[in-house]
Amino acid sequence: MLVLWLMLGLWCLGWVMGTPKRVRWGAIAALWVAVILANLALPLGHPVRTATGGDARVWGVAALALGVILGYRYILNYLKNSIKLTSPAEAPAAFSDGEVARYARHILLREIGGPGQRKLKAARVLVVGAGGLGSPVLLYLAAAGVGEITVIDDDRVDTSNLQRQIIHRDQHIGMTKVQSAEIAMRALNPFVTVTPHRLRLDESSATMVAAHDLVLDGSDNFDTRYLVNRLCVQAGKPLIAGAITQWEGQLSIYDAAQESPCYECVFPVRPAPGMVSSCAEAGVAAALPGVVGSMMAMEAIKLITGAGAPLRGRLLIYDALYAETRVIVVKRREDCAVCGVSH
Repeated sequence: MLVLWLMLGLWCLGWVMGTPKRVRWGAIAALWVAVILANLALPLGHPVRTATGGDARVWGVAALALGVILGYRYILNYLKNSIKLTSPAEAPAAFSDGEVARYARHILLREIGGPGQRKLKAARVLVVGAGGLGSPVLLYLAAAGVGEITVIDDDRVDTSNLQRQIIHRDQHIGMTKVQSAEIAMRALNPFVTVTPHRLRLDESSATMVAAHDLVLDGSDNFDTRYLVNRLCVQAGKPLIAGAITQWEGQLSIYDAAQESPCYECVFPVRPAPGMVSSCAEAGVAAALPGVVGSMMAMEAIKLITGAGAPLRGRLLIYDALYAETRVIVVKRREDCAVCGVSH
């Protein structure tokens, strides 16, 4: 008790004198060590040893127990400061109540959470094509809360589109695809900004590409695919490109700015005219663009939020007829005409 009162006295004296806590704790620790040494050095029965407990082991065990308690508290505080558990109630203040409720399932995901949803809201994404692949891409990007979505397409809705292009409706036949897509996206999520452009991508679109964070290409012709890739490399923007025909589809992320291959690295020679049939010529399974387009949208969400491992440097090939999926590694070519070292 004498030692404990001395410790309390040291603490109170330090508090009155305005001594920093670390100095007060240091004084108490010094007294504690002195007591242990006294019990070890002095002979049994010595008045000082008797007054301080008579056994160094008592103070050693007490010191160990105190160390465990302080260590446990330190670990708890470290974990609280380093790990932030996010719930819908803790969503960023920039979200309205309606947005918090809408994106609650995203916010609950550890890999996305509030910070990831905030990145989605701040993102500007350009989608080339509002057809088979563009339909699920646009719907899921809008549903996920991507803040600004620009869609480019120069076509109109046709009856034959409705078998697979699920963003369009029968009453929209004859309407421009970008207008039809805008109506569906705004109906799905009024919190996103949709900017439609009825045009075909050309060299003059470079400024538009540079103004976005990410580009998704769902076009149905090689001229547009190679052009989009070239514009993305020039602007240093990542490109998620997909393609489908009959029962098969493929997609990858082409991001030369991150040292992964561009589209032309993987497909340096475009097929000769007539070698690859279009959907109108060869047909396409109704749900195939939904599968591939949904995976494109998923890669976009991962890329924006930083979740998981995006498909950079990997090409995913999907065979719907036999329900098989393969992923092959693709590499950058130093002699690539678009992103090679000489360019």
